[in-house]
Amino acid sequence: MSVPTRLEMLREMHQKDPRDGFVAYGLAMELAKSPVTQDEAVRKFRELLENVPDYLPAYLQLGMLLVRRGEEASAKEVYRQGIALAARQGDRHTQGELEGALSIL
Repeated sequence: MSVPTRLEMLREMHQKDPRDGFVAYGLAMELAKSPVTQDEAVRKFRELLENVPDYLPAYLQLGMLLVRRGEEASAKEVYRQGIALAARQGDRHTQGELEGALSIL
């Protein structure tokens, strides 16, 4: 019997509770590591933000993934959404990170 990989474990946990933001974020982050699974990572980040729109770290990570894929216009929109959310939440640190990421595009 083989030991399940991190990706397999995250997929299983996500299947059991797809609305768990922490697990969904972990799954999307793991998928983003490989060019082979980046399309799925983008879908998982977008699903996460649809289900848990205030999951602030996902905006930066999705934006960075979109930039790596050459989708700068989409990344800008994601960064802007994250900046607005960070401002509403009073999270100046994350707001600054998102503004910095946006400024280099």
